[in-house]
Amino acid sequence: MTAINIKYVEEDYKDKWDSYVHKHKQSTFFHLFAWRLAIEKTFKHQCYSLVAEKDNEIVGVLPLGHIKSMLFGNTLISSPFAVYGGILADNQETYALLRDEACQLARKLNVDHLELRNKNRDNPDWPTKELYVYFSKELKDNDDENLKLIPRKQRAMVRKAIKEDLEYEIGKDISSFYQAYSESVRNLGTPVFPKKLFQSLLESFPDNSDVLKVTKDSRLVASVLSFYYKDEVLPYYGGGTSEARALKANDFMYWALMQHATKKGINSFDYGRSKEGTGSYSFKKNWGFEPTPLYYEYYLVKSKQISEINPLNPKYQLFIKMWRKLPLWLSQIIGPFLAKDLG
Repeated sequence: MTAINIKYVEEDYKDKWDSYVHKHKQSTFFHLFAWRLAIEKTFKHQCYSLVAEKDNEIVGVLPLGHIKSMLFGNTLISSPFAVYGGILADNQETYALLRDEACQLARKLNVDHLELRNKNRDNPDWPTKELYVYFSKELKDNDDENLKLIPRKQRAMVRKAIKEDLEYEIGKDISSFYQAYSESVRNLGTPVFPKKLFQSLLESFPDNSDVLKVTKDSRLVASVLSFYYKDEVLPYYGGGTSEARALKANDFMYWALMQHATKKGINSFDYGRSKEGTGSYSFKKNWGFEPTPLYYEYYLVKSKQISEINPLNPKYQLFIKMWRKLPLWLSQIIGPFLAKDLG
């Protein structure tokens, strides 16, 4: 019987890697090789692409990124800066070989822990962080049906937003997007990613990404950067200006994206990850999306327990309050130096 070979590959393996990812039932947008390239280009973090091969054919893959920070720890993550990741494999034997190689790499790098961002509970013996859920919902093929599927109160909000005479356009306008996104992130008390990340993502996924911009009388009020994968739309980064709430611009924006996705033949809307008990969690539930647990699993190396690097941790509350008071221009300068290690 032919043995399964585990090896590390680089960009010259991209096409073969992506071909396997596209065919795997559990694959996500963040398993694509270009995600690694965008992260390396933007943040300079060392990334690793593990491949399992049998008879020169790929039978499993695992994307990993090493993030070493004095503030936020030393971690090996699949996939960094993504909500989903983890091992893709044809069978349990291949899965175990990739997992064991990742654990060996984690020990070699002497990280605090290895983190696999799974949708499923794949390693029941590993500790897991029960913090995040994701929201996904089927889209119908016409706007009337999609509107009817939105719960009554939220549907009323969408209709009120439509009456505000807001307009939207689809394109690649990163500058407008970044203005709305960075203001929204600053108001949440979170460091913003650098603009070059979003430029790199649009360049890395030219046919699988776009920017939806919402305006009122030609003024920017909201914007969202979305990815498209396997008949699914993922509005991954979004935000609004100070006018957005009064104009219900976010309600309008996501409804406009649903309309746009329907026209493209997309049949699923992935609202992404949220922490339970947060405003974004409630917002998504109001749209009729039901939460599904995400299982982030940890192999501890130097750490004795899972670290709690998230805004709900009480020790970050003072920082969050101070960050919200920063001038926007200053948060756009300082934020990227911190955000690059929040993988």
